Amino acid sequence: MTTWLDLPPDHPFGVQTLAYGVFSGAGDERPRVGVRIGDLVLDAAMCAERAGMESGTAWEGATLNRFLSLGPQAWAAGRSWLTMVLTDEAYRDAVEPHLHALQVVTLHLPFEVADYVDFYASEHHASNVGAIFRPDNPSLPAAWKHLPIGYHGRAGTVVVTGTEIVRPSGQRKAPGDPAPVFGPSGRLDIEAELGFVVGGATHLGMPVPVEAAGEHLFGVVLLNDWSARDIQAWEYVPLGPFLGKSFATSISAWVTPMTALDSARTPLPGQSQPQPLPYLVGDNPVAAQGFDVHLEVRVGETVVSRPEFRDMYWSPEQMLAHLTVNGASLRDGDLFGSGTVSGADPGTLGSLLELTWNGTRPLSLDDGSTRGFLQDGDVVTMTAWAPGRDGSRVGLGEVTGRVVPSVGA
Repeated sequence: MTTWLDLPPDHPFGVQTLAYGVFSGAGDERPRVGVRIGDLVLDAAMCAERAGMESGTAWEGATLNRFLSLGPQAWAAGRSWLTMVLTDEAYRDAVEPHLHALQVVTLHLPFEVADYVDFYASEHHASNVGAIFRPDNPSLPAAWKHLPIGYHGRAGTVVVTGTEIVRPSGQRKAPGDPAPVFGPSGRLDIEAELGFVVGGATHLGMPVPVEAAGEHLFGVVLLNDWSARDIQAWEYVPLGPFLGKSFATSISAWVTPMTALDSARTPLPGQSQPQPLPYLVGDNPVAAQGFDVHLEVRVGETVVSRPEFRDMYWSPEQMLAHLTVNGASLRDGDLFGSGTVSGADPGTLGSLLELTWNGTRPLSLDDGSTRGFLQDGDVVTMTAWAPGRDGSRVGLGEVTGRVVPSVGA
């Protein structure tokens, strides 16, 4: 499908993508919903008003939350209308005045995060972390292949790409230390993940079956779950991550609709031993599929990893079904992370913890320096893409963050 805009056919933000975000600038400082097309941003609500689309009022406001609340039929209708006006020359005069160059706008957090949950859905990552943190015990927790394991994070510390990351402080205690000490983390890490954006609120006490989970999955962002490994290692038994994770989580500014990833569906690696319980399987085969998304992680200018999302053990639909099976409600703007995307190959590991084996095998960067964990001033950038229709590429944007010294350091 082609647009009347002069876009290269292989542009990752063509009409096959149509990612949503929130922007300001270009003569108007109000944050408002935008749709990325190529290297332009379409002011969605203003364009809809000009073109006579009454339901475009859902794009008014400073977040995507109102649009998220309308559910899958409205999401599909909005995408269909956007595709029409960007491919039919008859709408050009109505659209062009509301296109803004990407480089002159400011991008904001695209939705107000209601709740944030982070899963642990990569078998390779979970096994590696277990071997590092619990060398005398089985690497995978006993429940890991029976259910998608996760923890609740802090919605208020989810930040948009480009936000500086202040090195966190907390308690640390190495195995040989006589007592814990307090201070800035010395083992600041990254986790390359996808984040799934939820819409269509539910009532408390009403689980979402796995067959219907896709109706609540609006789109996907790139997500970097910054992690202070020394703080995490000391605090996480018995209740799991807390201060080692809650200081910042970065997401991309663009939310790529799940529909744009239809051509990237791929079978999961295999869930036969043991067979998941029926509530995680259902009768919709799509709910037990993953995505062929290719990620890239850079520290400075050096590519340190290329994780593959197709290696993940649990699907997004299974994660969402498990999240609600106890009756937990969904809210518009809920966000859940996939957990670190890691594969079997060393070049596909999604965290420095694994890439350097807890700092014992430092990475060499292109500038000649080495890293066990992040230093102040380091800039971490993650990008991703997925196959689209007819050989096209679907872009997932980027998420980047620069580490700055601890407060008071």
